[in-house]
Amino acid sequence: MTSDPLLFKYILSGAISLLVCFFIAFYILKKIGKDPRNILPVNFAQRVWIPLLIFLAALILKIALLSKIFIYEYTYNILQPISTLGIILSATWLIILTLKILKNRMLKRYDVNTSDNLKARKIYTQFNILENIIIFIIVIMAIGIALMSFESIRSVGVSVLTSAGIAGIIIGFSAQKAIGTLLAGIQIAFTQPIRLQDAVIVEGEWGWIEEITLTYVVIKVWDKRRLVVPSTYFIETPFQNWTKNSADLLGTVFIYTDYTVPVDKIREELDRLLETTPLWDKQAKVVQVTDATDRSMEIRILVSAKDSPTAFDLRVFIREKLIDFLKENYPESLPKSRVQINKEDDKQVQNPKTH
Repeated sequence: MTSDPLLFKYILSGAISLLVCFFIAFYILKKIGKDPRNILPVNFAQRVWIPLLIFLAALILKIALLSKIFIYEYTYNILQPISTLGIILSATWLIILTLKILKNRMLKRYDVNTSDNLKARKIYTQFNILENIIIFIIVIMAIGIALMSFESIRSVGVSVLTSAGIAGIIIGFSAQKAIGTLLAGIQIAFTQPIRLQDAVIVEGEWGWIEEITLTYVVIKVWDKRRLVVPSTYFIETPFQNWTKNSADLLGTVFIYTDYTVPVDKIREELDRLLETTPLWDKQAKVVQVTDATDRSMEIRILVSAKDSPTAFDLRVFIREKLIDFLKENYPESLPKSRVQINKEDDKQVQNPKTH
């Protein structure tokens, strides 16, 4: 009973120390965040106050345990792992938050919303995938350190590892596909066959790369559906990437006309239409007769645009306007089917024989 007032005094002083240390640390972090020259953001203190409070509480509890201020042995058996887990949890939490803040700070120099965003998308892709890899490693290490802090679990783990070699081999073979998927995600981060916001055709679907993780990739299809494919798909399966080296594209428009159409007039009309639209990037324009059949001839128009959505809109615009141009000015040049009637067949039609 004589030690109860002393224990109460220790607990009270510990709580006061916790609050004082927390408010001092919170104030310092908030003060640092207000300075734009520092790498920490303005809201850094608000984002880390929970793990910071857990860390300080676990640290003060650890100091109290080392100081032997508690009377009963079972108190140490309960509080010792709690303090250890608190320090590991809060430290892991703080490291991950700091990592995310540093990544966002570095990515502010790159804007993916500009027209020439190839380098920015490349950097964003690398940082996002590497962030997932590092967080995965940090969490695994934290779990391992937490388990190793318990003597009973450590001995059980050693016995399992020494007596279950065959089970380990079976688990390794079972996890082969999952490990392959993780390695594919790492490979995508470095080789970059795809990047964020790349325009791709996958499984016959056209869309943009919306999200890249270690295990899967999300593609935003043109009609706002989401196509989710494993990371290994982009390592093992051929696919189309329309923006691998640059975002600009050539758009193709096919028009089928009669042989009587004046191709030079179509070239002149194409020049006029391109000068009236901002969709064209003024890089390429070509009109060619690429095929001729017994019924019509094929005219191919090539035009260039700054990216795939603009190229699509430009193709639609050119196709609509050229069809209107032919209908208004050369309706006789639209595709038609010809039937030739011989004179003898014509006489038979006019004077059919009666039987």
